[in-house]
Amino acid sequence: MIITLASFKGGVAKTTSAIHLACYFSKYGSTLLIDGDPNRSATGWCKRGALPFKVVDLMQAPMHSRNYEHVVIDTAARPNREDLEALADGCNLLILPTTPEALAMDALLQTVDALEALGSSRYRILLTIIPPAPRQTGQQARDALNGLPLFQQGIRRFAAYEKAALEGKPVYEVKDRNHMIAWREYQDIGKEILK
Repeated sequence: MIITLASFKGGVAKTTSAIHLACYFSKYGSTLLIDGDPNRSATGWCKRGALPFKVVDLMQAPMHSRNYEHVVIDTAARPNREDLEALADGCNLLILPTTPEALAMDALLQTVDALEALGSSRYRILLTIIPPAPRQTGQQARDALNGLPLFQQGIRRFAAYEKAALEGKPVYEVKDRNHMIAWREYQDIGKEILK
């Protein structure tokens, strides 16, 4: 299975989601994460610690990808129309992470419009960095995205993700009171993908 994550806006937990989905799929077979982001955030995360899968950059991907059952691709932010078409055609599922903030939602809707203009339907929206209650921005975002393919599970904002990135580990390996809650949310996303 090839899963690609893309967004017109940076700072929406695209790399965090790629890392943790690769962690999930590594429990079901050999998994490769391709770091196609010029910032090399996934590569940096890996170099600071240890991850249960291999991370390679985009130029190394052709040599390695054929040897893995699951491939997760972290892309550069702001793909142009041609890039978006190639991304949508080159995977089993294109995941579009977005925060529930207005500017991120605007960028997401531009992405969806571009995908629909291309005739692509193999995408799903992932709400990320959802603020804690009592703020209702997560539900407001869900209401605004009604009718679009949206994961049932969202990803809440937890400090455990920052700790994981700093330590170069998956969130389930860091010492934080919410680390297993954070991990369960990505497990639920993985289960939705496999349905």
